Amino acid sequence: MGVAVTFEDLSFTYRQNNRPSLRNIQGQMEEARTVVLMGHSGAGKSTLCCTLNGLVPRFFRGQYEGRVLVKGEEVARRKVAEMSRIVGLVLQDFEAQLFSTNVELEMAFGPENHCLPRPEIEHRIHRYLSFVGLERMRQREPATLSGGQKQRLAIGSVLALEPKVLVMDEPTTDLDPQGREEVLSIADDLREEGGLLLLVDHEPETGLRADQVWLMRDGQVVAQGTPAEILVNLSLLKSCGIKPPPTVELFEEMGWPGRPLTAEKATSLIIEQNLARPRKLKAPASLPNAGGPPVLMAEGLRYVYPTYQIEALQGIDLSIREGEFLAILGQNGSGKTTLAKHFNGLLKPTSGRMLIHGRPSTDYSRRELAKRVGYVFQNPDHQIFARTVKEEVGFGLKVLGEHPKMIEKRVAEALEVVGLQGYEGKVPFTLTKGERQRVAVASVLAVQPEVIVLDEPTTGLDYAQQRNMMEMLRRLNRSGHTVIVITHSMWVAAEYGTRAIVLKDGNILLDGPTRVVFSDEAQLARASLHPPSLVRLSNWLGTQAMTVQKMVEELREIPNPNNRINPNCQCPTSS
Repeated sequence: MGVAVTFEDLSFTYRQNNRPSLRNIQGQMEEARTVVLMGHSGAGKSTLCCTLNGLVPRFFRGQYEGRVLVKGEEVARRKVAEMSRIVGLVLQDFEAQLFSTNVELEMAFGPENHCLPRPEIEHRIHRYLSFVGLERMRQREPATLSGGQKQRLAIGSVLALEPKVLVMDEPTTDLDPQGREEVLSIADDLREEGGLLLLVDHEPETGLRADQVWLMRDGQVVAQGTPAEILVNLSLLKSCGIKPPPTVELFEEMGWPGRPLTAEKATSLIIEQNLARPRKLKAPASLPNAGGPPVLMAEGLRYVYPTYQIEALQGIDLSIREGEFLAILGQNGSGKTTLAKHFNGLLKPTSGRMLIHGRPSTDYSRRELAKRVGYVFQNPDHQIFARTVKEEVGFGLKVLGEHPKMIEKRVAEALEVVGLQGYEGKVPFTLTKGERQRVAVASVLAVQPEVIVLDEPTTGLDYAQQRNMMEMLRRLNRSGHTVIVITHSMWVAAEYGTRAIVLKDGNILLDGPTRVVFSDEAQLARASLHPPSLVRLSNWLGTQAMTVQKMVEELREIPNPNNRINPNCQCPTSS
């Protein structure tokens, strides 16, 4: 088996930066392999990806030392257009790759520029649109797609080039669990054809699918090895900003032998070594924090997108009470964002009503709605535009006609809540994705709305940033705000949402306490969802826990079993 990629003492420092983004990178990636690259935000992962097709150093300029070889070609000596025949790159900011007027033309752009025959172009459009699930959307404008659908389109447009080396920088951030599995299945096809798949991801579950895992920290590759070697080293993972596999954490905390990386393996070890005995799951009977009056109510809410006559919501009935922390779940295109945009009047019902404190949303002025319901977009760059952080955070208050002294006070308070004191004079677009996300949240908080709606607030953030974001939202919830989060991150919903609703095809499939919803694995599967590995293990053991800490507490309260586990108990199965 040949070598696909070689890094020889590679270092790179961007112009006007004093600190190297890459430092002395060494290593090889073989053909017919999947390599997952993991590390904290700013570790150098995206920069390393861009060295494989020549964007670094030809487009992104700076001090470049060492060599990168792809299929024996020294990348720095070739043009980006030449390398595009060998290396396909899906950018972290996938929306930046989309520019055509419809989906079909987006898919055709690459093959046309490689001068492929028209029948071959049509064959690839059909093949890869079907693969990413967008065959029925050939004539749609990319701007009308959901975030997950746009990500699928960006992936499909690169797959249509059929590169020998496929590099995808966080390709599943906006995808539901089924979409994630479909993207990861690309590895199987590439292996058969002798290609290399390099994936950048923050989730350890992605690393399980790899042949090799590379960990990066502060511009250096600090570890290379198999998933079984790398993903069980909890201290190393934490130092690189990676969420430790919860089953490994659980076994370590309990002092149990073995370091299982999946719920299935954990179950097998528990049975084999008689470590614990399953019991019947007793789910909570009522919602916590549900005592307040309804703040948002949907009555027969139906919405049809006028241009394409797509019925996104099919008669939603929903009541959300003050003080709730609600997670909205569902696969791409299920209607999550469409529903949320009715909460603050960004969309008006085709039929039915959206009530805010008992009044139809259509009866409120924009100013009144802004004071009641704040909305943070999936992509913070869709709402950030001001020259400085201070101007951005204070803009809503300025529009509402607040006194300058009050604006100054509210801006300072909002920046303190999101941990951005001292950022007032900075340009928002020079900040990291996580910092821009917090600026967007601060701009909503400054208005002090009763309800805060966030669309995928953890997208593009590393584990530490995700924790910081969600802990901040938990504090806001405890201080009296109603928090509504749209998310594909099932562990985020499990650990933070007190209530969850699951949408499927514009209808509510499940609604209840998050623990109850996550115990119904059959219904979740209908929506192409499944609980996190720890919760699946918790369902089998019959504990209430949805975090490692809680599970340890519950398991330690249960006496050690005298008998082996009943072999007829239903165990977690692969999803």
